[in-house]
Amino acid sequence: MIRYLLALFALLLPASAFAQGAVTSADPRATEAGQTILRQGGSAADAAMAMMLALTVVEPQSSGIGGGGFLVHHSAGGRLQTIDGRETAPRAATPARFVGPDGQTLPYRQAVGGGRSVGVPGNLRLMALATRKWGRLPWARLFEPAIRLAQGGYVVTRPLAGAAANLQPAWGDFPATAALYAPGGKPVTEGATVRNPALAALLRRVAAEGADAFYTGANARALLAAVNGSVGSPRDMTAADLAGYRAKERAPVCGRYRAWRICGMGPPSSGATTVLGILGMLERFDLKALGPASAQSWHLIAEAMQLAYADREKYLGDADFVAVPVAGLIDPAYLRRRSGLISPLRALGAYPAGNPPGAPARTPAVQREVAGTTHFVAVDAKGNVASMTSTIEGPFGSQLVVGEGLGGYALNNELTDFTFAPERDGAPVANRVEGGKRPLSSMAPTIVYDAKGRPVFTVGAAGGKTIIMQVAKALIAHLDWGLPARAALGEGLVYFGRDGVILEEGTARAALKPELERLGHKVVIGKLGLKANAAERTPAGWRGAADPRSVGTALGE
Repeated sequence: MIRYLLALFALLLPASAFAQGAVTSADPRATEAGQTILRQGGSAADAAMAMMLALTVVEPQSSGIGGGGFLVHHSAGGRLQTIDGRETAPRAATPARFVGPDGQTLPYRQAVGGGRSVGVPGNLRLMALATRKWGRLPWARLFEPAIRLAQGGYVVTRPLAGAAANLQPAWGDFPATAALYAPGGKPVTEGATVRNPALAALLRRVAAEGADAFYTGANARALLAAVNGSVGSPRDMTAADLAGYRAKERAPVCGRYRAWRICGMGPPSSGATTVLGILGMLERFDLKALGPASAQSWHLIAEAMQLAYADREKYLGDADFVAVPVAGLIDPAYLRRRSGLISPLRALGAYPAGNPPGAPARTPAVQREVAGTTHFVAVDAKGNVASMTSTIEGPFGSQLVVGEGLGGYALNNELTDFTFAPERDGAPVANRVEGGKRPLSSMAPTIVYDAKGRPVFTVGAAGGKTIIMQVAKALIAHLDWGLPARAALGEGLVYFGRDGVILEEGTARAALKPELERLGHKVVIGKLGLKANAAERTPAGWRGAADPRSVGTALGE
């Protein structure tokens, strides 16, 4: 009877799934690919990589093998490890990459389209390292679902159709992209079928020959031709840039929040340090008692958010190139001092960066990220957890598609995640462009451990710099307010911009505008373009969850 009731309850939650293991992603076909791999005996890492490949096909506007990502992995034996598959700038890139002849930074629209914005992709090197460490199935097996989708065709979703409609007018200089996603000059529509034979052929080759088939040989030549032959390209990416790319193991960044240990990616991700900064400043407040309906809860969250993001903008970058005070940024004593700036009764109004222990002299500068990206999670029956955020940056990345024949994969515009101005007030900024450097990222794949050291929750998101706040909000909603994963993802968001605090349109947050204004906030209501995925440990096993805003799904093993 208990099993029957659990099964019935699971059916009432269409984007959630009870199971010993679970998978979740932003597209049903990718989720099914992950489930297939688990059912064939694959590990969590195997399933995650199969989802990454499938998303290359069915969610090309957001992520894929033409981009990069971050993977946080918990092994059933208890070890936590992370892999950095972030894209790199060509070795010949200079700090003036996004500076025009007049000495002014380029407009974003001029910078993003074409080869100037493309970094060396990292996802397939990440996949090779992850499966070498944690994989159980043969490498080629992981490609089979994606190859079937690319060769046989897939149905266009609402998000893909919307992205194609928005960007089709800009594809005059990108004929390969237009041919695939706007044939005959008309963008693909929801419900249409897209076939991508060129991508299927490449995936077969990489499945047979390994990741080197992407980074060398015919694909490398096609990629370089697309990048260096495109409009506005500096023509500085080389075969050596591609062949020399390496995914890197990084030390995870962990901190405590109440009874939990929360872990994520270190630099070049700003995810873990900023999420932990927000939570550390909030720890002295009783958010559980205040609850999600309280304007004061969101006032406190908004204050901590803006202080933590100020530190992000000043201190974060690629730690292989600049000193990043990771320990200082999450130091409990430092966060208590920062929290002391927050009044429960009045907004600060100004949110300067602090001075964490070990911080170098640094010039703050604002970095721009465009809403895009995707997150997916796999948990296998042995208790391994793989939580990965993957991206090509903005919708359709650089707008370049690489392929031999009809179709191919979208190339990232990740280099626009660098700060365009290399100096401010006569001093270099941490996130300036440099050859071989990885741009700062907001991607924040996160795993939460309970007091017994067991992984109990994992979450990540898409949406540019809102990713950090989506993750922090989901953690607060799940850990402080006790919401199930799907409900935690669905809670409305508070973010901020030049016009003040932004309350997510169409959610309960919008009703808080008058109360937050009385607390001294400038408040606007707006659309934020959010998308997240998570998994939670329950008495019945792991349960995945997809953001109710998205077309994503979750399935059991």
